[in-house]
Amino acid sequence: MSELSKRSGGDIQVAGAAPVARHGRLKRSAAWKAVLAFVGGALAVVLVAGSSVAAITVWQLQNNIDVVAIDADQHGPPPPIGEYEGGFNILLIGSDTRDGQDGIGGKETAVLNDVNMLLHVAADQKSAVLVSIPRDTVVPLPRCEHGGPATGEPINTALYYGGLPCAVLTVQNLTGLDIQFAGLITFKGVIAMSDAIGGVDVCIDGPVVDPYSGIDLPSAGTWTLQGFDALAFLRSRHGVGDGSDLGRIGSQQVFLSSLVRKLKSDGTLTDLGKLYSIALAATQNIQLSANFARPDTLVSIALVLKNIPLENIVMVQYPGKTGGDGIFTGKVEPVKSVANALFAAIKADQPIGLDANALEGAHGGSALDPNAPAPTGSPTPDPTASAEPATETTVIPGLKGQNAATYTCSVHN
Repeated sequence: MSELSKRSGGDIQVAGAAPVARHGRLKRSAAWKAVLAFVGGALAVVLVAGSSVAAITVWQLQNNIDVVAIDADQHGPPPPIGEYEGGFNILLIGSDTRDGQDGIGGKETAVLNDVNMLLHVAADQKSAVLVSIPRDTVVPLPRCEHGGPATGEPINTALYYGGLPCAVLTVQNLTGLDIQFAGLITFKGVIAMSDAIGGVDVCIDGPVVDPYSGIDLPSAGTWTLQGFDALAFLRSRHGVGDGSDLGRIGSQQVFLSSLVRKLKSDGTLTDLGKLYSIALAATQNIQLSANFARPDTLVSIALVLKNIPLENIVMVQYPGKTGGDGIFTGKVEPVKSVANALFAAIKADQPIGLDANALEGAHGGSALDPNAPAPTGSPTPDPTASAEPATETTVIPGLKGQNAATYTCSVHN
């Protein structure tokens, strides 16, 4: 049973009178159209936890992982543990499949990639940027196993046309970046991961109520969400921002930044029991590309990510807008000028900076938390991490997002 609680002052209180998302409320087929951005956090847990779990059970856990080959796997295995040098790109996908998802509900048979996140780690391994690509973004599709090429289709059909390899090709074509690693997680994986980590604190600036997703947070404040409650919050569109998928991404970034802070600040990495539970939940509900599934690769990448300071981890939306016509009717139209600038900076390994408007106007997805702790109350830095910040950042006007060190609130609809 998932637990919904509210933080009041310094304590966590169970909100007994507050409605909680239950199995029955999540069985409506229409309610499951969006998989969650929690996939990014789920896989981040696997990566960060890997370095600590390796000495115990990582080799046994590998047997749980469903493996699929992508083009990058043809270039041979990555370097051994601790020797990974340079930058890399990881595509993180969330699937709406019902295959093997007993108890989730819904009757849809389509397999769509409703969450698409591209994580880029710079060559100097001092900064990272996570780009969320809205599921309804209209893009060219490559020729894949079950169809294509095609134009004017939303990106979330790539998984249907050719599984994880097709999603990788689609994002490579869209961004111009080579993708070395890829992973996919399902609904049950999202639920299991949020339970294993013990919930994530999310701030909201007012009531977040969405009968379509089943989330019902009746008042402003900081709520601890896990299980079905985390699922309902992360997939909520009607309860946050302007009710669009773009607004939902802003809200999801509130969740992800809080998740990253929790992983780095509350002793998770030293709690072997929790680490094992997290790794077990992840590996039982995940598909990874062949090289990504290697335990030594997971540990090497974990060591890299663990040493990147929070303020150098930036989460942004792929630039897009709604309200277009033609093939963009009811969909998301890329803003190519901003997108081109973003990926040119990423290719050049320039750390991404955000201006004062990065949160404002982001379809109401997120806003600064007025009750955020003072700098002295910020998460304790990892003693093994480099204290050296990224030197110069590239600020791209029109880019929306936040960094992992910034405390933000989800904006209610």
